[in-house]
Amino acid sequence: MLGDLDLIAPLGRSGIPCVAVAERGAPVHRSRYVHGSIDLLPTWQEPAAMVERLVQAAGDAPAPPVLFYQGDPDLLLVSRFRRQLAPALRFVVADADLVEDLVDKARFAALAERTGLDVPATLVISPGSTLPGPGAVPFPAIAKPALRSSERWTPQAGGAKAMAVGSYRELEALWARFEPEGVGLIVQELVDGPESAVESYHVYVDDGREIAGEFTGRKIRTRPLAYGVSSAVEVVDLPDVRREGRRITERLGLTGVAKLDFKRADGGRLRLLEINARFNLWHLPGALAGVNLPALVYADLTHTRRPPVRPVTTPVRWVKPWHDVIAAHDSGLAYHRWAMFALGCRAKSAVSWRDPAATLAALRYGLGHR
Repeated sequence: MLGDLDLIAPLGRSGIPCVAVAERGAPVHRSRYVHGSIDLLPTWQEPAAMVERLVQAAGDAPAPPVLFYQGDPDLLLVSRFRRQLAPALRFVVADADLVEDLVDKARFAALAERTGLDVPATLVISPGSTLPGPGAVPFPAIAKPALRSSERWTPQAGGAKAMAVGSYRELEALWARFEPEGVGLIVQELVDGPESAVESYHVYVDDGREIAGEFTGRKIRTRPLAYGVSSAVEVVDLPDVRREGRRITERLGLTGVAKLDFKRADGGRLRLLEINARFNLWHLPGALAGVNLPALVYADLTHTRRPPVRPVTTPVRWVKPWHDVIAAHDSGLAYHRWAMFALGCRAKSAVSWRDPAATLAALRYGLGHR
């Protein structure tokens, strides 16, 4: 399990024991669902060594274990080393070229143009290139890194996944900051609206290219409030998001698990922002809503009976308490009102009475970093 408690919980609740691949001291090691540990190496910098460690650990198992992965570095590791991993481990992953197209935002812009996806107008600025003229991109716009390399981007962006760019002069200043760091930029037309206008389609497509499970949802808050990381989300029924998600999934020939993020523009138009072909935090509220995508994947890979997929119960809300309390405060929500909201969330990241040791470890970890 290359992931956190939000991914382990839907599997553990289904009676599936997990081996955590995580840094020493991570709260995941304290989970009741974790029956073994493997020290995590930096998957960006040492992928081959991490693959060797995984294969060696899998060799002690009576049957090839199922491998789950949650972050972009983990997805790239599984995709790029699929031949080395496959004899020892079982996993689902999209086509190798498609994975590269989805992770690299410059390649995703080219993919969207080839396949006619409705994405915001996009300009790719590669490291070492000259900044295009003022007419190359409509303003206002947003800028984000071509690859999610937090070591270079996060300190400059203050934790946000993107930065607002209101004019060409602001773009020049931004490029002057990032170009010396070797960070390529994606500059996109701004789709106006709050983060709560970001809606998503979640799906598992099996080897027969059939949809085994799906659900939809929307963001509630992020930290930072603009272009930040999700701190509260909810599973809700969004029929047009489901239809558009199915259409794009089929058009791209996508298999495995995926999350398609849209932003609802004025008039209800859905603009595709990105596609993540990996497991993610949404699988915990999705499982509580009746669609346990990781458990479906596990059943298929182990040739066991799939768990039932119930009609989706909505809304099911998820909250990351030590992030969302700050996000809510920054948005003007009083602490007591936030506390009532958080208590009403069925899914709380790393907080569960079913898993008390992991909860205490996560609270200690979260508070220590705040």
